[in-house]
Amino acid sequence: MKLRPFSERQRGVFVSVDGPSGAGKSTIVRHLAQLLVAAGEDVYITAEPSTGPIGAMCRDLTETITGHALACLYAADRYYHLEVEIRPHAEAGRFVISDRYVPSGLVMQRFDGIDPAFLWQINAEADRPDLAVILEADPDVISERLTERGPHNRFQISPSSSHAEVHFYRQATERLIQAGFDVLRVDCNQRPAEQSAALIRDRLMTFFASSKE
Repeated sequence: MKLRPFSERQRGVFVSVDGPSGAGKSTIVRHLAQLLVAAGEDVYITAEPSTGPIGAMCRDLTETITGHALACLYAADRYYHLEVEIRPHAEAGRFVISDRYVPSGLVMQRFDGIDPAFLWQINAEADRPDLAVILEADPDVISERLTERGPHNRFQISPSSSHAEVHFYRQATERLIQAGFDVLRVDCNQRPAEQSAALIRDRLMTFFASSKE
C-alpha cells in the first residue's frame, strides 16, 4: 500500500509526539519526517517550548519559576504556538509534527505538585492533534540515558525522576484516551528509532486510507 492518501487531503495533518525524557522523541520525530518526505509529503517540524517569545521565557524561567505560574506559562506558549505555527502550516496542507504538546503539559508540572485537573483545565482549549503519539520506555533504561547525557532541566535531577515521569505519562495517556484523543502508544524499549517512526507512519497510512473509504 502506497502512502498516497495523505496528498489528497483538503488540509494538513497534525501529529504530536510526547514521552518521558530520554525516550528518543527528537530522533523518532526526525526519522518520521524523513519517511513522510520520502513519500512526497510537505513536512513541518516544530517543538515545545516554541521558538516564539513565550517559549523563550519558558526555557529561561523553568529553573526558577515553579508551580501554577510555570504551568500557565507553558500553556500560554502552547496556545501561541498553535496560533502562529501549527494551525497556519496545517491549513496550508503541510504535515505538522510537534516534539511535545498537550501530553507533556499534563506531565511536567506534576513534578511541582500541580493537580492534574488544573493542568487539564488550562490545556482544554488546545487543538487536538490528528494523532497523539506517546512513547513508552522502561524507566531504568531512560534513567541510564539521562545519567549519560546529563539532566536538561531541574525535573531530571532526581534519580527517581524517570520512574515518576513514566507514571505521570501513563496517567495522562489514560486521561487523553478517556477524552477521545486518538492515541498511539509506541514501546521504545527494544525497537530502534527508525522502526518506531515506521510504526507511526503505518498507523497514519492506515487511518487516512480507511477515512477515504
